Amino acid sequence: MSLIAQAAKRLEELRRAGVHGGKVAVDERASPDSAHTPEAVVRALDAARSVPVTVPDSAGAAAANAAAAATPNDAAAGSTDHAELSPRGTPTRGTSASRTVRIDVEGLKARGYLTPDVPRSWLGDELRVIKRPIIKNALARAGAGAKNGNLVMVTSAMPAEGKTFMAVNLAMSVAMELDNTVLLVDGDVANAALPRLLGIPEGPGLFDLLTDDKLEVSDALVRTNVERLSILPAGTFHRSATELLASEQMKLLLSDLATRSPDRTIIFDSPPLLATTEARVLASHMGQIVVVVAAESTSQNTVRQALATIESCENVMMVLNKAGSTDVSEYGTYPVSGPR
Repeated sequence: MSLIAQAAKRLEELRRAGVHGGKVAVDERASPDSAHTPEAVVRALDAARSVPVTVPDSAGAAAANAAAAATPNDAAAGSTDHAELSPRGTPTRGTSASRTVRIDVEGLKARGYLTPDVPRSWLGDELRVIKRPIIKNALARAGAGAKNGNLVMVTSAMPAEGKTFMAVNLAMSVAMELDNTVLLVDGDVANAALPRLLGIPEGPGLFDLLTDDKLEVSDALVRTNVERLSILPAGTFHRSATELLASEQMKLLLSDLATRSPDRTIIFDSPPLLATTEARVLASHMGQIVVVVAAESTSQNTVRQALATIESCENVMMVLNKAGSTDVSEYGTYPVSGPR
């Protein structure tokens, strides 16, 4: 191919790629066969070689638009992750910016929940007592603490005893630690309370990760404006929820979550033990279980039945909820008063 033909071909490639206003200016009105002097063609060819042809990528454009749409609040909440690269140097699926939610901290405070902006309170002090052994077991080295110690399930014998109240407060309290992070997981797909309480938008969650092989964990995680607190919603309701929680896929997912970050405690808001079968299956994966008991409403027999379903777990803590005042020496832990 002659030099003139090479130059004309290169200029046409640049015109089709949309290169304008750079080192080479292509006149779209001229055809590739327009006459040029050999000297001009040589100069054009030299310049064209220095300009790479860039083919527009719709996926890349979409990612750029999503990044441009991020708000300062998203940045403050830590919503932007650095994309991981595959061996070929291309971003892997699910490593872009996670979903974010701005939790109404003032609204939670008004409803009696612990919030990070209140350094000292009666509720905060009680939760410090409760969380200390949990964190110790969660972060202990292998053999020194509970197996799967950073997987913590908060449950109750029956509905309306305050398990979600405790799960959220415990997560908030752990998030106030200087050296720890916390992931709050909604494991109650049949009655997911966290989206309503914390304003989490619809999207993929725990059960979607168990049914969709294309989803990555980062696709389902929700970052928050509470420093060191992230959320994994329950996601899409599935009629085989019990079987999914008992599956090998669930074991792999929990192993992934448990080992991703050595300083992270993972707290599951579980269904009640005696009201569903999902809670019992979920309990079989846990290293620690917190059983919330409503004061003056849950019978001792009901509590015994609930505890019998989680005998396999060696680390079980019981917390008395909705109690005005209690003799600490009698119950072994501080009571927590809550609206639920």
